[in-house]
Amino acid sequence: MARDFDLILYGASGFTGQLVAEYLAGRPGEPSRWAMAGRNLAKLAAVRDAVGAPADIALLAVEADDPVALRAMAERTEVVLSTVGPYQLYGSALVEACVAAGTGYVDLCGEPGWMREMIDAHEDAAKASGARIVFSCGYDSIPFDCGVERLQALCIERWGQPASRIKGRVVSMRGGFSGGTAASLKATLAAAAAHPSLLKLLGSSFALTPGFEGPKQPRMSLPYHDASVDAWVAPFIMAPINTKNVHRTNFLLGHRYGTDFRYDEMVVVPGLGEIGKAAAEALAKANPLASDKLKPGDGPSREEREKGHYKLLFVAEDETHGRLALAVSADLDPGYGSTSRMIGEAAICLAKEAEQRPGIWTPAALMGGMLVDRLQEHAGLVFAEEIVG
Repeated sequence: MARDFDLILYGASGFTGQLVAEYLAGRPGEPSRWAMAGRNLAKLAAVRDAVGAPADIALLAVEADDPVALRAMAERTEVVLSTVGPYQLYGSALVEACVAAGTGYVDLCGEPGWMREMIDAHEDAAKASGARIVFSCGYDSIPFDCGVERLQALCIERWGQPASRIKGRVVSMRGGFSGGTAASLKATLAAAAAHPSLLKLLGSSFALTPGFEGPKQPRMSLPYHDASVDAWVAPFIMAPINTKNVHRTNFLLGHRYGTDFRYDEMVVVPGLGEIGKAAAEALAKANPLASDKLKPGDGPSREEREKGHYKLLFVAEDETHGRLALAVSADLDPGYGSTSRMIGEAAICLAKEAEQRPGIWTPAALMGGMLVDRLQEHAGLVFAEEIVG
């Protein structure tokens, strides 16, 4: 049966939701059939007018705790794009509704405990219904997940085999965090405090690979001088979610990277010698999400988003073949300017192009190169081989 929409943007009146709505409204061509949903029709209408969306675009009032309304929404569309987090507080019923309706779903989730809960609860049902559920379609973890997948494709092309070791390095990053990101972290910490068994799961790089435990992974908790980039590196706050998604991609691809694959992420710190060491140690102690000033609905200004940027470097190392490297970069704030474009393209790709392979996926495992092509054509990302050492 034909559905009314290619995608429904759920949470359009939130901070990130408005950015996604603005991107979809200004994007030529796809999607031709989309709608906005949220709790309050008046707020949705205000967003519609502010972003220049068509006056006749459908606006749907749907509460996050109303399973009947969520199921009705899911049945009307090919894909639901959800920006309503923290997902462990507000997302479970929507995932269940999409699974039951055989509907595609994308979100911005960086909450691995909840993601594993959804995998355990709904993977079999999604495969039976035809639903394709794709978590982590923003800065966590598309550039990292797809960066590793593209670099492994290059290794296989050049070396005839995947790399058993890849390093992810944040070379530069300028951009802010929103209150929603802070709220997700706080919800995860609260869940771990209430359920101590979560701590072991959160600490494992293989938390999202049920039944598979790979080799011991590189430490990411202490600064050190990394010869691969000839610089000091420090812990990266998003590594705990990105690394889990990268290993899940490998798992979903039938261990295309090998069962002995090792991966880590760190931040490159400017400065030579003792200066670089001191800067790395200081960064290791910092927590950018600790401020009480960050409230849900808050986020960087347009000027801050447009001045933002990031560059990531992925380095494959092999004892026989040497090194290959791939850089991923963009010229917008990573968490919001770039993220709104990334999840928009992921949703369109899922609705229009991705294979009809039901289940619970990562972006790279299901959409891979076709998503990367869209991100480079429309979203301002660049994936390019880079020469190192």
